[in-house]
Amino acid sequence: MVDGIVNENTFVEIASILGLATLTGIIGQKLRQPLIIMFLATGILAGPSFLGIIHSYEQIELLAHIGIALLLFIVGLKLDLKLIRTTGPVALATGLGQIVFTSLIGFGIALVLGLSYLSAAYVAVALTFSSTIIIVKLLSDKKEIDSLHGQIALGFLIVQDIAAILALVALTTMGASTGGADAGYLTFLLIGAKGIGMLGVVAVLMKYVIPGLTRRLAHSMELLTLFAIAWAVLLGAGSELLGFSKEVGAFLAGISLASTTFRDSIGARLTSLRDFLLLFFFIDLGARLDWSMVGAQLGSSMVLSVFVLIGNPLIVLIIMGRMGYRRRTGFLAGLTVAQISEFSLIVAALGLSIGHINDETMGLITLVGVVTIFLSTYMILYSSQLYNILSTPLKVFERRNPYREAAIDSLEKTETVDVILVGLGNFGSGLMEHLLRRKNAIVGIDFDPVALDNWRKAGVPVLYGDMADPDMHEQLPLGKARWVISTVRSMEMNLALIQNLKREGYTGKVALTATNSLEASEFENAGANLVFRPFKDATEQAADALSYAMDFLPDSVDWPVSFLEVRIRSDAAVAGNTVEELPLSGSGVSVLATSRGGHIFYEPPPDFRIFPSDRLLLMGHPDGLKKTETILNQLKTHDNSADTDRFEIAEIQVAIDSDLAGKSLAELQFRQKFGATLAGIRRNQEQITTINPAERLLGNDCLIVIGKSNAIKKLQSIAPI
Repeated sequence: MVDGIVNENTFVEIASILGLATLTGIIGQKLRQPLIIMFLATGILAGPSFLGIIHSYEQIELLAHIGIALLLFIVGLKLDLKLIRTTGPVALATGLGQIVFTSLIGFGIALVLGLSYLSAAYVAVALTFSSTIIIVKLLSDKKEIDSLHGQIALGFLIVQDIAAILALVALTTMGASTGGADAGYLTFLLIGAKGIGMLGVVAVLMKYVIPGLTRRLAHSMELLTLFAIAWAVLLGAGSELLGFSKEVGAFLAGISLASTTFRDSIGARLTSLRDFLLLFFFIDLGARLDWSMVGAQLGSSMVLSVFVLIGNPLIVLIIMGRMGYRRRTGFLAGLTVAQISEFSLIVAALGLSIGHINDETMGLITLVGVVTIFLSTYMILYSSQLYNILSTPLKVFERRNPYREAAIDSLEKTETVDVILVGLGNFGSGLMEHLLRRKNAIVGIDFDPVALDNWRKAGVPVLYGDMADPDMHEQLPLGKARWVISTVRSMEMNLALIQNLKREGYTGKVALTATNSLEASEFENAGANLVFRPFKDATEQAADALSYAMDFLPDSVDWPVSFLEVRIRSDAAVAGNTVEELPLSGSGVSVLATSRGGHIFYEPPPDFRIFPSDRLLLMGHPDGLKKTETILNQLKTHDNSADTDRFEIAEIQVAIDSDLAGKSLAELQFRQKFGATLAGIRRNQEQITTINPAERLLGNDCLIVIGKSNAIKKLQSIAPI
């Protein structure tokens, strides 16, 4: 009966916490505050210092640990092992360098503040570690975990975690062992052997067991998802039993599945569960902060907090700058170490239990943790805005030739650039393929090294960076580019891009990608010449294809014949041909039907003309069908010499003595005679945009005319200034 009452109270307690978290989350949303901050605030409010709702710490901590395991598992799941070769050295150097310099400088500051040598040492160690969980969550939310600075930050945070584990081992040995130095050395050697053994076991499973096992489990997505969760938690638990952290084990579990074809499906299914369980981590962290000892340490905590918030990023910035990275990459990576972690509080709690530090030192570390976690969250969320403000003074941290990032670029001096394409994700890569088919000269930009590497291998010039970065424009051939296109689905970044282009004096056209009508309107008001709506644009094609499939695609029949549906691309050579002119003779393939705009034309006659985006239902032998599909969508070859008469828009001033002055458009038969369209008239301060055929042209009128270049030249000769 007692157990039942306890369980019931625990359930009520969890329900109360979730209700409070929802309420603070709504308030945070209204105030435009990050949810991480509001969840920490929930923990503080529900903790013993305020409302005292939380009593079931063990249950909440268990949920938090599972959430941490899933977070690091998903990060490992998305990690490309090729990146380890490029980011491994800088992650190791930056991680170790930051640990050394932060601990030394922090130790000195603590001594100046009047702490004893042992207390100062604990404070220095606490200042060294940053929260992997908080940083990974923030970078994932900002979709920067795959960027170069995100991968480097993840690397040196893992280095920090390993160093934290070694520090805990050392402190535990100092507090509990009486065997002297030899016992300490043996403990460290044992930890190293366990680590090598764990890596070996995971490597063997990756090669011989996991690929076959996931293929079998993939027949049931629910079972595959369950296996992924079990594997993440199991390896996390095993890692903790071996003396490491659960984060390291869960991260390795994700890496072990990263090479399978099911990693994207697994990651997509686990994201929502991860976010829910991480709620308990932030609540648990906030609830465990002891506020009873922080009052007397306010001044000292502010000094140490300023060092963590400013000094730690500067240390990383200096190290990465010396290693040949651009200041922007170093700055964004450096912001991730601008707080102390839950490891710092664990180290301090252990020191308190051993008797190495007192309650005042514990309170000091706690208050530094609260201040730095809160403020660094905002610094990371608004990192681009911070960089724009600090970009110029940060130049001192960048080499004249940032050779490591220059190695990622493949941009060389080019004579012609038609398009600068920003964002090489799924939509951007698809757009790139179609533009390349049309013989456009393109420069690609992205901050994902893997995407850049793929296009570099295809022979496309690429550049690592972010077009929202004002300094990026110095490296781009903006003077040659006709279009700058952004496929990035971020209103803030796209607006920053168009502002930077205006600041640079870019005179070409700009196309941006919007996710909804509100964003599209914002981009048009900002001056975008073209706005893409990928989801909206795709709906008509999807409805067309679905109507076609529902009405006509045949069921399977027991006969040696196959059916294939082919969509004619807009640049296909056969676009505009009749059915009779299609290259099908001798292939044994027939056109059974054509779908266009939701209408189906059965048994199209020989003179039926094929238009771009038509869908043809072909019947024939399977081998012949595949060959025919390739032939039908062959690229149309253009005669460049015949395409010199371009379409253009021009302003033409009507002279007072011109033959055009005093005559109406109807009298002149303007369009028929000149082969151009009058779009508007600028007359003194008046702008006439609705053109009436009876409108008479006057001397000194400025005509806004659209037409081919030859027609424009003809008009200019008749109506000279």
